[in-house]
Amino acid sequence: MLFRCLTSLAVCAMLDVPQAAVAQASGAYPSRPITLVVPYPPGGAADQFARSLGHALGERLGQSVVVENRPGANGNIGSAYVARRQAADGYTLLLGSASTLTINPNLYADIGYDPVKDLQPITLTHQMPNVLVVSSKTPYKRVADVVRAAKANPGHIAFGSAGYGNTMHLAGVLFQRQAGIKLVHVPYKGGAPALMDVLAGTIPMMFNNLPALVPLKDSDKVRLLAVADTKRSPVLPKVPTFAEEGLPGVVSVVWNGILVRRGTPQAIVDRLNWEMGSILKSPAFRQPLEAQGYEVLSSTPGEFEALIKKDLANMHKLTKEAGMKIN
Repeated sequence: MLFRCLTSLAVCAMLDVPQAAVAQASGAYPSRPITLVVPYPPGGAADQFARSLGHALGERLGQSVVVENRPGANGNIGSAYVARRQAADGYTLLLGSASTLTINPNLYADIGYDPVKDLQPITLTHQMPNVLVVSSKTPYKRVADVVRAAKANPGHIAFGSAGYGNTMHLAGVLFQRQAGIKLVHVPYKGGAPALMDVLAGTIPMMFNNLPALVPLKDSDKVRLLAVADTKRSPVLPKVPTFAEEGLPGVVSVVWNGILVRRGTPQAIVDRLNWEMGSILKSPAFRQPLEAQGYEVLSSTPGEFEALIKKDLANMHKLTKEAGMKIN
């Protein structure tokens, strides 16, 4: 199923190594501030999670962790910056996602980096389902209303996304395929500006990450029609799944994780994995984020790398079947 990260893989044991031994093996690291690159604009769900994680990591490491947004080309610009232009020393981290690590390599002729050869996984951090949100200025109150209108006006109703090939876009592609409808895709440079236009009624709808929509659950400007997951979200208990709305094949759950440039010393990789794993397992860190709609995860570097390779193959099949390619 699209972008689904199996819980049995994602929620897993950290390295069974004493903390003191990991810290000693990594020497004086870190001796200066660390940069966490988010390859998307500020304000989105991924950016918000990164800022929470960066703050907690800085406290554990005793050095500031500065979040730096480098958006563009559906996340390729920021990802290539870390993968090819920064030293393999653990001082530049990357927030990677299903989009930048498994979808983009299958869409673009050249993304500027190889997600397997150039990047070293540290840990999975979280996942979140996409949700169909419509402007309250539209007449759509159920998924069936959208489907009915789209069938009556094929190729005339628009939906926004964070960019061509983004998981929000592919969720829309999957929705169209399962419902037998044709919509018009309007790509934006990030999910936040697309959502602003849905709120304003400039575009009728979009798929967006659940945490970006939780603050709007009681808004009179939008309606949340369905969650693209196999189960309802505990933070949106009144919003049905697509299966409940008659479209069981619409499942779009997006995973994210932290990586560094390949070649970073193993001791630093182990240190970062240990420290982040401790944060991600902490109830004090998890609970506020889970209340916002994030499903907090953790993993070993090897498990994260196995997921990337597996989903690279899955996305190759999906994008080829959909005829999607960017030169």
